[in-house]
Amino acid sequence: MFDDTDRRLLRRLQNDPEAPISELAELCGIQPATAARRLDRLVAQDILRGQHAVINWSALGYAVEVSLRFTLDKTQSAAFDEFLSAARTIPQVIAIQTFLGRIDVRLSIVAKDMADYQRLYRDEILTLPHIADIEALMHVATVKSDEVLPI
Repeated sequence: MFDDTDRRLLRRLQNDPEAPISELAELCGIQPATAARRLDRLVAQDILRGQHAVINWSALGYAVEVSLRFTLDKTQSAAFDEFLSAARTIPQVIAIQTFLGRIDVRLSIVAKDMADYQRLYRDEILTLPHIADIEALMHVATVKSDEVLPI
């Protein structure tokens, strides 16, 4: 059961993910133990997937971000699984998405500079299995990056 108290908790948590439970509880008008139980229940229901760090890759020296869109050769039944398994092993891959349509998979990758990207592309990306086509999109700017939704 998802109610108004749950919505209030999630709204407050979206606005301040580092807020202690006691502060969230006070802002929502409930006891800290109640807030903790409700947050645990939201995690158990897979509504709240936990908190995570948002890393500024450029501050760590990764100046290049590229989105690679792949069309896979789907003549083999294991093409998706084998491609995704291999892509997960590349540390510079920071996101993997699958799609329906002409594009099958998108990888977001980071590299220190263009020479590092070229090495990564040649030595690791091009060796991924079942690639029929690749399109590279060089990241220029992030205009919006937000996971906050109205609840």
